[in-house]
Amino acid sequence: MTHHPHDAARDRLNPVVFFGSAICILLFSFWGMAFTEQANTVIFAVLKWISNTFGWYYFLAATLYLGFVLVIGFSRFGRIRLGPKHSRPEFSLLSWAAMLFAAGIGIDLLFFCVAEPVTQFLAPPSGEGGTLAAARQATVWGMFHYGVTGWGMYALMGMALAYFSYRYNLPLTIRSALYPLFGKRVEGAIGHGVDIAAVIGTVFGIATSLGIGVVQLNYGLTFLFDIPQSLLVQGGLILLSVVLATISVIAGVEKGIRRLSEFNVLLAVILLLFVLVEGRTTFLLNGLILNIGDYVNRFMGMTMNTFAFDRPTGWLNSWTLFFWAWWIAWAPFVGLFLARISRGRTIREFVIGTLIIPFIFTLMWISIFGNSAISMILDGAADFGQQAMNHPEQSIYALLSQYPHVTWTASLATLLGMLFYVTSADSGALVLGNFTSKLSHVNNDAPTWLRIFWSVIIGLLTLALLMAGGVSALQSMVVIMGLPFSFVIFFVMTGLYKSLKEEAFKEDSYRASLAGHLSSRTGSERGARSWRQRLNRAMSFPNTRQAQRFQQEIGRPAMEEVCAELALKGVSVEVIEGVDEPIPHLELNVGLAEEQNFTYQIWPRAFSTPSFAVRASSNTRYYRLEVYLLEGSQGYDLMGYSKEQVIEDILDQYERHLHFLHVSREAPGTSANIPDDPGVAATQ
Repeated sequence: MTHHPHDAARDRLNPVVFFGSAICILLFSFWGMAFTEQANTVIFAVLKWISNTFGWYYFLAATLYLGFVLVIGFSRFGRIRLGPKHSRPEFSLLSWAAMLFAAGIGIDLLFFCVAEPVTQFLAPPSGEGGTLAAARQATVWGMFHYGVTGWGMYALMGMALAYFSYRYNLPLTIRSALYPLFGKRVEGAIGHGVDIAAVIGTVFGIATSLGIGVVQLNYGLTFLFDIPQSLLVQGGLILLSVVLATISVIAGVEKGIRRLSEFNVLLAVILLLFVLVEGRTTFLLNGLILNIGDYVNRFMGMTMNTFAFDRPTGWLNSWTLFFWAWWIAWAPFVGLFLARISRGRTIREFVIGTLIIPFIFTLMWISIFGNSAISMILDGAADFGQQAMNHPEQSIYALLSQYPHVTWTASLATLLGMLFYVTSADSGALVLGNFTSKLSHVNNDAPTWLRIFWSVIIGLLTLALLMAGGVSALQSMVVIMGLPFSFVIFFVMTGLYKSLKEEAFKEDSYRASLAGHLSSRTGSERGARSWRQRLNRAMSFPNTRQAQRFQQEIGRPAMEEVCAELALKGVSVEVIEGVDEPIPHLELNVGLAEEQNFTYQIWPRAFSTPSFAVRASSNTRYYRLEVYLLEGSQGYDLMGYSKEQVIEDILDQYERHLHFLHVSREAPGTSANIPDDPGVAATQ
């Protein structure tokens, strides 16, 4: 039976996730502002328990996350696209790199690029501080905390969300990555719980970054204009950032976040080059190469170093445990944002780009700023070292004051901090809005009012944490809130692996049945199409009217005949004609009970008519009528086929699918819940 699909569901709020997460965050915020001393005591007590009980777990989890990402990226799965087979990237490499960097870690690098190397130099976790050995190791710690381990968490969440959303048309939320494990049950309590945990962890992670940014911006204004450092000023900065983030997020990814991100990176490069040129250039370049070598050489030892025999608990809570929890808390946010901008890239491209592109800049940034600061301390600037270690928000300004044109460079650093703040806030509001919505299409974004709401909530929580204990409270809450979501990530890993394994198994089983498939088609072509017909088809560039005629006179009748025959055999089957303009697409959907359904679609795709086309002067565009299966376009054109040949092609693909289901049942350990929404192939 042929019918038209119903109108797509409208975007709407997900009330369970929205109210569940919003109420928890609001209650915590009001508690933190009303009972600041009690909140501070409770936060640090919980932090101490987690550090003593789960410190080893954070080290192990971070290592496993990175190992999983590398294995997936460089295995046969790396060829799979984050979207249908025919999809291609939306953004250029430069724009993509700028957005993932600015959204990921920008404000944090500005805060810690001087403070951490100086702290690790003067007060290292082991050994004597202030020595040449400590100087060599200090910057490497900063690279380690901002290195590939953290970006591996982002890559893991990003590729899981992009894969399930753009390849299988599932919502761009965390629950989608659990579909292979729980099937349609992710639409219920399991999915709501996972998404609520992701929202709460994300909000605390963003609030931590923004709180750190506000403290630094406040000092920047003090340094430049003698504006006092106070909670009142920081509250005003939070309000200003909410307004700016709202303006940016309303503009959307293309006009707002993308442009701000590219401008951020430009300003950061200018500041970096200034320090490199005005400082001891040769020393800094030598230091950069040395740091890279030490990072590579010591990576595994640092990754698994839990300091079991001489545990520096305070240092771990302030640095490694804090950073690993921070990356985990940010993983849903940055992962969803990366998925949002990475449709069409292969998993291998995505993994390599995410792990390497921002890390290259991070290496240079931390090495140049960190070694510049350490060099000054070794040359006798002891007061500068104590200031940078004890007041990290002042550290970059204290460093820049050692160079000429300090007013200009300090202004640049303050502007850069504000823009990094805004890009983090607007990206966060966009992602949180999507997390708490039911969107009719994966490329849609949450309504404006919802993004504004989350901008305000982020600002409110940031203020509450600053009132409860400043930067220390921010860091502590990240370690606490990162723990529950770290368990969710292991479920995401399992779901992604099962789905990728199933897809690879499908490809293998299709290849095993390929000989019969080719034989069938060859026979039909010999009997039904002469070489002249083939040549005529190859030289044909059909216009809109010709493509419409094919769909109505060949494509739809072919599907209806197959549909009628399958229906006589008791199979659940339907033919759907789309409402696309100007040429509708066609779908044949065969229900296969508990197993993956079969979907065969014919989609018209428009292309520019080549200059060599015969009689093409009046046609600027022509159409290919391509076959789509669940995983996307199969890359061949049906235009010029007869009805019988289209029927043969449908049966070829149907037999391949049945063969896949057969060998999948017989092979142990390959079964996974795979979405079979026929609308996925419609994503062009």
